[in-house]
Amino acid sequence: MEHDNTKPASLPENAYRELAPGEEYKPVMDPASTPKEVTPYSVTFGIIMAIVFSAAAAYLGLKVGQVFEAAIPIAIIAVGMGTVLGKKNMLGQNIIIQSIGSSSGVIVAGAIFTLPALYILGLDAHFYQIFLSSLLGGFLGILLLIPFRKYFVKDMHGKYPFPEATATTEVLVSGEKKGNQAKLLAVSGLIGGLYDFVVGTFGWWTEEVSTRLAGWGEMLADKAKVVFKVNTGAALLGLGYIIGLKYAAIICAGSFTVWFVLIPFISHFADGMTLAVGEGVTQVIGQMSPEDIFTHYARHIGIGGIAMAGLIGIIRSSNIIRQALGLAVTELTGKKGSSASQASAVRTDRDVSMKFILICLVAVLLTTFIFFQFGVLDNWFHSTIAVLIVFIISFLFTTVAANAIAIVGTNPVSGMTLMTLILASLVLVSAGLSGASGMTAAMIIGGVVCTALSMAGAFITDLKIGYWLGTTPAKQERWKFLGAAVSAATVAGVMIILNKTYGFVGEGALVAPQANAMAAVIKPLMEGGTTPWMLYFAGAALALILTMIGVPALAFALGMFIPLQLNTPLLVGGLLSWYVATRSTDPARNKWRKDRGTLIASGFIAGGALMGVVSAVLKFAGVDWFAGEWSHKAGAEWLSVGMYLAIIAYFVWDSLRAKNDE
Repeated sequence: MEHDNTKPASLPENAYRELAPGEEYKPVMDPASTPKEVTPYSVTFGIIMAIVFSAAAAYLGLKVGQVFEAAIPIAIIAVGMGTVLGKKNMLGQNIIIQSIGSSSGVIVAGAIFTLPALYILGLDAHFYQIFLSSLLGGFLGILLLIPFRKYFVKDMHGKYPFPEATATTEVLVSGEKKGNQAKLLAVSGLIGGLYDFVVGTFGWWTEEVSTRLAGWGEMLADKAKVVFKVNTGAALLGLGYIIGLKYAAIICAGSFTVWFVLIPFISHFADGMTLAVGEGVTQVIGQMSPEDIFTHYARHIGIGGIAMAGLIGIIRSSNIIRQALGLAVTELTGKKGSSASQASAVRTDRDVSMKFILICLVAVLLTTFIFFQFGVLDNWFHSTIAVLIVFIISFLFTTVAANAIAIVGTNPVSGMTLMTLILASLVLVSAGLSGASGMTAAMIIGGVVCTALSMAGAFITDLKIGYWLGTTPAKQERWKFLGAAVSAATVAGVMIILNKTYGFVGEGALVAPQANAMAAVIKPLMEGGTTPWMLYFAGAALALILTMIGVPALAFALGMFIPLQLNTPLLVGGLLSWYVATRSTDPARNKWRKDRGTLIASGFIAGGALMGVVSAVLKFAGVDWFAGEWSHKAGAEWLSVGMYLAIIAYFVWDSLRAKNDE
């Protein structure tokens, strides 16, 4: 029977603060009620969202190295569709839709940060390898996190901010009353999508603008190795808005340090240099462009910084790992009546049983072993080592990933995966595995671990949303497996299409920055080349110094590693976020404007990314509408400047129109 209390007015007053002694948190949906949650509608809609957003996130992530979080756009769409269809008391179903669908960005991040490195290294990646590494990693992340749900979402109530979970929860609660947000998201998605579609499909204006457009800029780039670039896409502008000025500024500070300090500094010594330095480098610095210096030298400093930032995160979270481990041991070695007590627990406190988790965990690890043995390695000893690496690292880092999401909403998964790759490579080489087969094995191990950590970090967001709103945790946990499976199959297909369409190496290739970093790290380790350890060391030392002065080292190091043109639009978006939220002396009005801007930004991201997928499919199908000759002229670049200013002006104008009734 459906309970009337499923339609909320607002979250309880104590949702976001710490509870007083003896105080209890009562979720929006009464624990004694039986709201509709898992229905044919919610499951089908969740699957559709997982497919659509997996495709969009894969394209955007491979293009710019940033995977947008799908939870908020999916929540908005679910709410809007429920309103359009005239459905009532949809909160429980919308949570399940969001939980299944949000697997998309998570699985995508795990796959695209690692597996394109196989193509970059000249190796082949089959559909089943991409699918199984994503699927098994996703399942592992879910299973390892469930025992820690109560610790993160209930025991630590009010102690962690959970930024993304907070935003999604607010959308779901307010959406029960009206669907205006979905309309705004659709309009902004159409505008952002058409804007990026014109750039990608017709080439009427350029995707990127640089100071080389002017004569003085060309001279600066040539003589002083100084160049400024910005990607003019709508999706990146929206991404910068949601990241906000603080983190966008830190990411750009890392980028500016590389492009306006390190690269000019390195080029200062070009005149006295007569030998090419570095693995695979054939030019001396004087012959290199700023982009070449970045690729061969400066970027490696960023890799060292990312790895050290991940290590610092683990050390800082060691106490939480111990507490979470203790909780898991207590659950596993608990009294015999634990199954009965789980069954008698209130609906909102009911997890899947520990027996179910153990059986599934053994099954996943066994399947992973079979996959490594017959699909990758063909060596029992090496396969055993590979499974042990996957399990130990995933288990250790699971709570670190969850903790990072809970505190700042950012999962340092790329840094932790880089460490996994270095560790896996050193262990595999010492076990006698190297060369092409060693690189393939290490990358697929990295893919499984990266997906597991990505899933663990994001799944805690779903569970926190469910805790605040009063869904049944066991239902979220069971149906998350379906979302992971659908997303894994989608990302495998999309990655193969994108590789055949654009490729990951050469002119016009997809950037895939994280995968390029993984490839750069693993190649010398496996083939005996020169590893730039001193550059890694410099990056690691810089991360330590940044931590000492209180600057988030991971964001800064990512800025050093990701190309300049992909970081500068984040700063533009962050400045828009600051501008929109500070124009009025009325704090309430500023909040309405900021929230409206968040919806517009979400539309730009989703629309731009989805139309990017459409452009890729058209190109893959042999449809060529691109104005190649015009796109290389200065006029196309000047038009790009004008169009970028126009879409920024639209963003500001529409955000400032916010009213209280929205």
